[in-house]
Amino acid sequence: MLNIHQKYCRETFFDGKLERFEAVYDEKFNFAYDVFDVIAKEEPWRRAMLWCNEAGEEHTYSFGDFSKYSNMAANFFAAHGVKRGDRVMLILKRHYQFWFALLGLHKLGAVGIPATNQLTKKDIAYRCNAAGVSAIICTLDGDISDHVAEAVKESPTVKTLISVHGSREGWVDFDQEFRTYPDTFERVETLVTDPMLIYFTSGTTGMPKMVSHDFSYPIAHIVTAKYWQRVVPDGLHLTISDTGWMKSMWGKLYGQWFMEAGIFVCDFDRFHASNVLQLFARYKITTFCAPPTMYRFFIKENLADYDLSSLTYACIAGEPLKPEVYYQFYKATGLKLMEGFGQSETTLLLFNPYGSEPKPGSTGKPSPAYDMDLVDENGNSVPTGTVGEIVIRVGDKKPCGLFSGYYLNQELTDEVWHDGLYHTGDTAWVDEDGYYWYVGRTDDIIKSSGYRIGPFEIESVLMEHPCTLECAITGVPDPIRGQVVKATIVLAKGYQPSEELKKELQDYVKKQTAPYKYPRVIEFVEELPKTISGKIRRRQIRDEEKNKS
Repeated sequence: MLNIHQKYCRETFFDGKLERFEAVYDEKFNFAYDVFDVIAKEEPWRRAMLWCNEAGEEHTYSFGDFSKYSNMAANFFAAHGVKRGDRVMLILKRHYQFWFALLGLHKLGAVGIPATNQLTKKDIAYRCNAAGVSAIICTLDGDISDHVAEAVKESPTVKTLISVHGSREGWVDFDQEFRTYPDTFERVETLVTDPMLIYFTSGTTGMPKMVSHDFSYPIAHIVTAKYWQRVVPDGLHLTISDTGWMKSMWGKLYGQWFMEAGIFVCDFDRFHASNVLQLFARYKITTFCAPPTMYRFFIKENLADYDLSSLTYACIAGEPLKPEVYYQFYKATGLKLMEGFGQSETTLLLFNPYGSEPKPGSTGKPSPAYDMDLVDENGNSVPTGTVGEIVIRVGDKKPCGLFSGYYLNQELTDEVWHDGLYHTGDTAWVDEDGYYWYVGRTDDIIKSSGYRIGPFEIESVLMEHPCTLECAITGVPDPIRGQVVKATIVLAKGYQPSEELKKELQDYVKKQTAPYKYPRVIEFVEELPKTISGKIRRRQIRDEEKNKS
């Protein structure tokens, strides 16, 4: 074991707890060369990935394997005209070729743009034109390649189309060709400030933004893997995420490999809780991370029927954790879910670190990698117990893990990053023990009769009622109170909308939280509007309410 992560950070401890994390790197740091290839050279046999799919195929790849395959991929891309700074879109789901390709692009100094296979022609054309994409590597599974083929007719910058899992006329077959290239590659000198990744945000308002991260970004995920996910060398970590989402960068690549651990990938198209639960015993998965939705599906299964004894640690992120999920999972498994919070623009901002005692419903404490605060509308710190916006105080040097800016959009960058602060747009309050409690997006705050009400607490209460499958809390205009609380609810099977049920839910909330927070308006719907990444569009609900009036 090399403990290579120790070379790239300075860690300060107080009373056994990590107090400060500072990244250490030089101006030419490149994860693919300086971390991955170093491990591959010293311990080529070490397991880097255990991959399987629903068809029963299995592959175990070592660091030595990935080093060679990424060199072949770099040579392949270079032969097809990709060079340092070029933007390349990857639509590869959970296929192992994603890791070959992305590491190869890192070695070239090209910019990877991972994307989900749920995109349509319009989505792809927008992304290609906004980022100036020059090449796309895409799976032929499903109809995504058809959307790509149509989109590039409107995207003049795209010169090369590359296929995975099959051949298509006019496309280059990656699987057939890349292995014909040499498995060595002469280092391309990159700068740590060069763009390395661009992710498009899910876009709850307006068109998706291009979040650009430079080559220092992977180092910040040492905190993610070591202190939040509790990834250990020789362990096997599973994060539930398609490679098209930023969450895969948190749990399927940098931090885990910094810790010299194995990454577990199950290449499935649709999530089925029972299928995933069977994987833990079969493959001896040791650490796990997933969004609350996945855990809710797990809880609906009889967890006693599954062997989860290999699992030593479980984390949760992606949306605020409802305490009911925490308690039910703990009762079934004895594992305490350790919540974390961050953005596409950052790495882990708030989390419950290893060794701490979580407070169910709290997002935890600030990451020691950032100087964080809660501020009011004027940028002033707010006192304990007062809702404020979560910000990062940025000094003379950009903290490692914070994005470089919105690609090609300085105006948009300046809107969120000014006066020495990066504004997350998310709000919370902190208790006397230093734990943060998430409230919601700044534009989700409801102001009613002088009270400031966040949606999360009321949603958590409603989710405890058996009739609620999903819900969203928003504010609606009121001539007397300014705004009142509205609950938009998707009912669970076996329940029907009625005035009696509305009254029951209102009384239920009044008993569980401050009476002024109860939803005076309740609407039952078949489904909630969501972004492509599955986040509820509260703004759309508000806009639809305005259109009714």
